[in-house]
Amino acid sequence: MVSLIDTHCHVYLKHFDADLDDVIASAKKQGVQKILMPNVDEETVERLHNLADTYPGYCIPMMGLHPCDVEEDWEDELERLLAWFDKRNYIAVGEIGLDLYWDKTTLDRQVQALKRQIEFAIERDLPVVLHTRDSTDKTLDVLSEYKGSNLRGVLHCFSGSMEQAQRAIKLNMMLGIGGVLTFKNAGIAEVVKHIDLEHIILETDAPYLPPVPHRGKRNEPGYVYHVAAFLAELRGQGIAEIGKITSANAERLFRI
Repeated sequence: MVSLIDTHCHVYLKHFDADLDDVIASAKKQGVQKILMPNVDEETVERLHNLADTYPGYCIPMMGLHPCDVEEDWEDELERLLAWFDKRNYIAVGEIGLDLYWDKTTLDRQVQALKRQIEFAIERDLPVVLHTRDSTDKTLDVLSEYKGSNLRGVLHCFSGSMEQAQRAIKLNMMLGIGGVLTFKNAGIAEVVKHIDLEHIILETDAPYLPPVPHRGKRNEPGYVYHVAAFLAELRGQGIAEIGKITSANAERLFRI
């Protein structure tokens, strides 16, 4: 049986309200052993906690402030979010990072929020889960400032170049590979094909970015199976082996 971990999934969002239990059951049937859930902002905290409490040890929470939600009052919101670490257990600081796709004008405060959360993660010896949309080089520049620390983490939804991949790995980052791998002309397949598997973990980013053959539909945690299957074919390896190695990587990174 294939054993998989979906290392990045927003299954607590309203997109799953109508059939959440069925979605979880389907994921288990596909071999998904754990679903790791990054937070977004204050509005998602209650949903995140409710799902973590409903499926303890299976739906596992992280806490952080997403770069698209770094508003003018971000400092107060971030302090309230980080205060949760003294009340509950989280496996990572995430989802954090930079996003230059939606709004470039907020870059300065995005960087400030990212650094604050990186430093918090270093203090707590926790990994970071990084959003890098249209900002991979800039994010790596920020990470390089902490080289030599105990900082570790993952570039979620990695779709960059070989040079960026190698740079990330040297900074103690793993590469989170999801549905984009299965997209024609995405370009990431040729990069991933030549990266040592010890640097790769699998994810869905559900409900977003569904893999082939589910493009255009809602993504689900069980669909990480399609990512694993595509990666197995790409590399000429068995899917069980892909699952075993990438799951071990996730367990090591997140200490789960």
